[in-house]
Amino acid sequence: MKKADWKKTIEKSCESIGTYKPEYDSVIDTLAGIMEIRDDAQDQYQESGAHPVVAYTNKAGHTNLRKNPALQVINDCNSEALAYWRDLGLTPSGFKKLDGIVVQKKEGTFEDVLKDIGI
Repeated sequence: MKKADWKKTIEKSCESIGTYKPEYDSVIDTLAGIMEIRDDAQDQYQESGAHPVVAYTNKAGHTNLRKNPALQVINDCNSEALAYWRDLGLTPSGFKKLDGIVVQKKEGTFEDVLKDIGI
């Protein structure tokens, strides 16, 4: 998907959960760029046969196996994108933080009794 398409998708997602603000446009733009790079790397990975390791010949002429560079780009982009998804409130934990939802500690029975009697 292209960056503009990702941007629309991310904005719609934010709007649907009520976290969209125009101030987030630069963050959304950055995330859309990361997602476009990831998609391009996934296409390249698939076109090259989807091999997780590839042969690499170093300067000395020795051939070794190494992690497919396209797969590394995909993993790096996913890690970076997760932080942005979280910051935009598009993960459960990110939504809680952005929306100001605080998980309250459960009160024990002794505390309930004290509350009931007004102490």
